[in-house]
Amino acid sequence: MPRRLRVENCGYHHVYNRGVAKNSIFLDEYDKVKFIEILSSVCKEYKFDIHSFCLMDNHYHLLVENRRENLSAGMRQLNSGYASYFNKRHQRVGHLWQDRYKSWYVLDETYLFTLFRYIESNPLKAKMCKKIGEYKYCATYCIKRDAVPPFLQNSFVLRDYHTGELFDMLDIPLNPNELENIGKFHQQRYKLEEGQIVHVKQKSLEQYFLHVKDKTQRDEAIKSAHEDGYKKSEIGRALGLSGAGIAKILKKFRV
Repeated sequence: MPRRLRVENCGYHHVYNRGVAKNSIFLDEYDKVKFIEILSSVCKEYKFDIHSFCLMDNHYHLLVENRRENLSAGMRQLNSGYASYFNKRHQRVGHLWQDRYKSWYVLDETYLFTLFRYIESNPLKAKMCKKIGEYKYCATYCIKRDAVPPFLQNSFVLRDYHTGELFDMLDIPLNPNELENIGKFHQQRYKLEEGQIVHVKQKSLEQYFLHVKDKTQRDEAIKSAHEDGYKKSEIGRALGLSGAGIAKILKKFRV
């Protein structure tokens, strides 16, 4: 499998980093406040917009939008700046982070809101709160209390959703299909093709339909091929069906 391309292109990125040996990177609330302070400075300097964030005890998640091809420079400043502060304050030496940050480029914005929900539900999953929006070091906490920091003010959820509507939707847990899609998103690989970022498909289109025996298996294969990045028109041509026919088949899988 090809190595994941570290994408600098403008757009949305899910960024994640955790402490070396899974050790805590935030020992108290002051550490988390300091991280947000450094994040705010980095966002101002590098023109980043944050659409979601979550600070857990030994890792963090960010949904970052960069308007210049400078993601690595900004993340390097964030991680090194916080590590310097942390080591000095807690009188320690050595690496704070397990590795360079991980990032996933959001090539298909269809799953953007699902990714937002996934990040914001981390404290709920860890049983640190009972509802999304209660944990202090998440974007939803700021939104719920109308105390949105500058780096979060351009978040698409503020643009596209009223607060009440947003939290009604967030009260609905991620369903198995959405969790599966998030898992697939984090497994995606990309490559540069004629200067464009394209998804590296896991299988050829022919392989998806190689052992199909009936319509049920065919429809499942259509779903899998489409999730792997094949267009409806491509699948339709391979099967002798129209794009509208493929769309109709895919529609029945939506939850």
